[in-house]
Amino acid sequence: MLTDRLRAKQREREILLMTHIVMGYPSFDDSLRVVEAMVEAGVEIMELQIPFSEPIADGPVILHANQESLQAGSTVEQCLVFGEEVATRFDIPFLLMSYYNILFKYGVEAFAERMANAGLAGAIVPDLPPEEADDYLTAMAAHELAPVFILSPNTRDERMDQIAKVTKGLVYCVARKGVTGQDTSFGDDLDTYLARCRAATDLPLALGFGVKDRADVDFLRGRADLAVIGTQTIRVVEEQGVEGVKPFILGLRPPPST
Repeated sequence: MLTDRLRAKQREREILLMTHIVMGYPSFDDSLRVVEAMVEAGVEIMELQIPFSEPIADGPVILHANQESLQAGSTVEQCLVFGEEVATRFDIPFLLMSYYNILFKYGVEAFAERMANAGLAGAIVPDLPPEEADDYLTAMAAHELAPVFILSPNTRDERMDQIAKVTKGLVYCVARKGVTGQDTSFGDDLDTYLARCRAATDLPLALGFGVKDRADVDFLRGRADLAVIGTQTIRVVEEQGVEGVKPFILGLRPPPST
């Protein structure tokens, strides 16, 4: 199970890295090269985003990547084939990230079955609240996949408890209100919020939205279990090409102890 795999990695690293790509951006060949570079740099888990026309949780950088991938002709089928390719080739867990309309049109049960057959570990569907997720939760459980739900600083304690009951694998904690790619203040307020998340669940906590450098990752040590790097990696690809990805990821943490 996903939680067990992450806990095993935590015996080697104090904080794990979870990265994010938009499949098909800049191309599927480049996406594969980016995944390979990230795995070689020691990333423990990855989100694979299926491009969508209205990615409401995403800021301008990831929105642009979604638009470019779609304009290049990316399809859901290509993304599922790509997910199977990387899950087969690389020995880390991969999560699909998608908006619910894609699952609904595909068929929720069929989508979950396809994910399981591809060797994927689970999914993040940011616009699907637990109250409306019965079909999704049933399908994910039937195929032993992790439905990863999201907490935010505005989430009340009692709702955190409710979400913790249905999420599996890990909990995704967004660092602030708003969309991806904006600046995040790493300080006392974030510390208090993560303590509330920790009180609600014993699953690994992944903190995303605004994590962009070594200082941010260092702040999260002892507070979260995974640092999520999304927008900043896409910026690196845009500014430096795929060749810049591995050095960037390597620079986020000290080398592992031997």
